[in-house]
Amino acid sequence: MSRVLNLTMTERETLDYCQGRGVGVSAIEALPAGGVRLVCMSVDGAAKARKALKSSLIKEEVVRARFRPRKPLW
Repeated sequence: MSRVLNLTMTERETLDYCQGRGVGVSAIEALPAGGVRLVCMSVDGAAKARKALKSSLIKEEVVRARFRPRKPLW
C-alpha cells in the first residue's frame, strides 16, 4: 500500500481534511494540471484518506513539477 494520493482538491482543503481527521502529512505539492499530491505519514492514514476522499482521487498518471534545475548551478 502506498502513502501517496493524488487529489483534485486544493492544498488548503486537503490540509483541513487531514488536520480534522488526524491524518499526518509528510509532504504536499501542487500539481501543474491542478490538484495536489499528498504523501501521508503512515499507510494507515493514507488508507483512511483514500477511503474518505474516493471521489477526489485522480486515477490516471499525473505530471509533477520539476523540482531540481536541469543544469547545475555552478
